[in-house]
Amino acid sequence: MKKNIFYLILAFVALAIAGCKKSDFLQDGSFSGGNDITEAQLWANPDYARNFLNNVYAVLSDRYNLGDGALLASGSDEAVNSNQNSSISTLNNGTWSPVRTFDEVYADMYVGIRKANMFLEKVDGSAIVPIDEVLPANVAENQTYVAQIERLKGQAYFLRAFFQFELLKRYGSFPIVTKTLTINDNLDLPRNTFDQCIAQISADCEAAIARLPISPSDWNNVNRGRAAQTSAMALKSRMLLYAASPQYNSTGDVTKWQAAVDAAKRLMDTGKHGIYTSYPNIWLWNVSGAAYNNEVIFATQTLNTNTIESNNAPVSYDGAAGRTNPTQEMVDAFEMKTTGKPITDAASGYVATNPYANRDPRLAFAIMFNTASVQPIVTANNFKGKPVETFVGGKDGLGLNVNATKTGYYMRKYLSESAVWAGTATNIRRPWVFFRYAEILLNYAEALNEVQGVGGQTEILRVLNLIRNRTGVAMPLLQTTNPAGNGYVIPSKEEFRKRIRNERRVELCFEEQRFYDVRRWKEGEATFNKPVTGMRIVQLTPTTFSYTPFVVESRAFTARNYLYPIAQNELNKAPALGQNPGY
Repeated sequence: MKKNIFYLILAFVALAIAGCKKSDFLQDGSFSGGNDITEAQLWANPDYARNFLNNVYAVLSDRYNLGDGALLASGSDEAVNSNQNSSISTLNNGTWSPVRTFDEVYADMYVGIRKANMFLEKVDGSAIVPIDEVLPANVAENQTYVAQIERLKGQAYFLRAFFQFELLKRYGSFPIVTKTLTINDNLDLPRNTFDQCIAQISADCEAAIARLPISPSDWNNVNRGRAAQTSAMALKSRMLLYAASPQYNSTGDVTKWQAAVDAAKRLMDTGKHGIYTSYPNIWLWNVSGAAYNNEVIFATQTLNTNTIESNNAPVSYDGAAGRTNPTQEMVDAFEMKTTGKPITDAASGYVATNPYANRDPRLAFAIMFNTASVQPIVTANNFKGKPVETFVGGKDGLGLNVNATKTGYYMRKYLSESAVWAGTATNIRRPWVFFRYAEILLNYAEALNEVQGVGGQTEILRVLNLIRNRTGVAMPLLQTTNPAGNGYVIPSKEEFRKRIRNERRVELCFEEQRFYDVRRWKEGEATFNKPVTGMRIVQLTPTTFSYTPFVVESRAFTARNYLYPIAQNELNKAPALGQNPGY
């Protein structure tokens, strides 16, 4: 009997089949609609069969706008959303619950898992025709049917692992589904254990690694955004770091930390990735179409948009919404450029009356502060050639209008000065980067410290300094000795831990890392369960200002908030899932 292959169960817990038009499911540019086709016809058509996998990739989504321009950063102590009524406030005010969810991806991830399962079940024997897609070009063994099918399977295994991990990091565990379920199957399945989920994702990562080109640079330009071995290695590195962390490793089992060390080192040893020379341009794709600098390991397809700027630029810039407002806590994490010391260190050189001078260059790359307040004035820190005025009464200042900054700061990271959103629009190509090499180095350093402590300090400092010594950043190198009287010597495992965590906080700010890092470190009650602050700046003369920290908003975090709630509508469909503790 003919079936419409473009109908799918949105999640295996669904009680009904959800319909989906073929133009929504397998659009390949040449398909113009028409009568429904059978599964056999789909897999017998080389274009339809190949584009089925492309549709699995389509489940990936960028994270620049989770609703009303919000980034997940505003659900942590990194930022506040300028719209005080934004639904992201649910994460911060104690109202997060099964009936009031945010970032609810449960059904979407199972859509992706189902599609990946279906592809893996059907691709053998399909009509897919080998194409020249990897480098070096025109190598005969790369263009056989078997080689092609294995590369396609490798991508499906990676994508399934990716979707599974998105469930794991939010909900703590999930029902493992590795086949295409139908309405005749039992859809009310309980969740597997955390360790079983880790094992499943690891197996899928290994299946991907066995079949894929080594890195993005081993695909040709047309296919550069597809998963590679290093994509799966990066996913496994992050997952095993989570598994070793206190949230999931309450006994401090060192073997789990060692597994995280090994996973990160495996990727490092490929030699395929490095630290890109320009921090601000990691996310901005070359307009000539040359995607993927060597730091990017896996990312979404490139978006051609200006909404990232219109959502987040300061309010005086053509009516931008100024949504993501970094907190004073985030600003204070950036060290002093001159000494490499935290601003809390009496010897750092920090001057409270000129707080943004001589700071880590990544501060200006990631955050817009009151430009005119930096003495001497550094015009390079302006935005679009104009100073940012966040002082009270300034054109971007506190209380200016409903969208104006609530903290005295705006986010700069991800934004392009070439984007135009008023009049004749100019869009900018960029992806959402899921994995980049700096994270792998930080994963490695953190795990190695937990295994070896100061015994591993030489290697730990080596990899941290690769990040700190990036062109344009060039922070003083962390040292084991201090002959020149500058730099920052780290005396103990505990101090190493603090230093590594702060380097991670600064380098990966606004990238959805801290939201999960504080949770996996089991520090949510201490870090997120307190007010976040901003800086009230008052202009005294054209070049002098006063600075007064103030509380922006209170925050609530309790033990239940380490995991997401299972949405009540999912529990209604599949009671065996069970709710996470406290909800």
